Amino acid sequence: MFIVLELQYQYIVDEAGCDEAGRGCLAGPVFAAAVILPPDFHDDRLNDSKQMTARNRDLLREVIEREAIAWAVEAVAAARIDEINILNASFEGMSLAVGQLRVRPAFLAIDGNRFRTQLDIPYQCIVKGDGKYADIAAASVLAKTHRDEYMCRLAEEYPQYGWQRNKGYPTREHRLAIREYGLTPHHRRTFNHMIGQLELKF
Repeated sequence: MFIVLELQYQYIVDEAGCDEAGRGCLAGPVFAAAVILPPDFHDDRLNDSKQMTARNRDLLREVIEREAIAWAVEAVAAARIDEINILNASFEGMSLAVGQLRVRPAFLAIDGNRFRTQLDIPYQCIVKGDGKYADIAAASVLAKTHRDEYMCRLAEEYPQYGWQRNKGYPTREHRLAIREYGLTPHHRRTFNHMIGQLELKF
């Protein structure tokens, strides 16, 4: 059963949907994307990226990057997340992605319930917007696929953590590897509240 998404929150020229991926991870950057879709864009497979198969996400990434009026993806590294916290890093990533768009948007549709930015562009936060509006869903697909690809590359350097499978999320495999091998430069030190509870979760 396909979910039919509205194209935009506000039907105006050059609305950009914005979303992020990787907020709940123990390792790796948070990735954020901004996407401006054409008014005739439609694809039945498009949905909140978390509800899609990896195959469909990869297929949709190609479609979105080919057909979007503009798109951009930015990453905020673990060290920066530790410096400003994950919420602010998510805001920063989305702002950076918007700033990289080759077309300046007139409006931003933000997934979630909070956003702060220094961009002089009006915006609206939409809870679960990635399951309601195509431009936000498209941003969620790009953020997720670009981040997954990055974590798979990083896994080649640090194979013991299983990042090609868990993408840096706090799975049992990942937490056991942290206990055995310690932290890498790509781990978020300020996530010690999650890392420090290892003994309680086995």
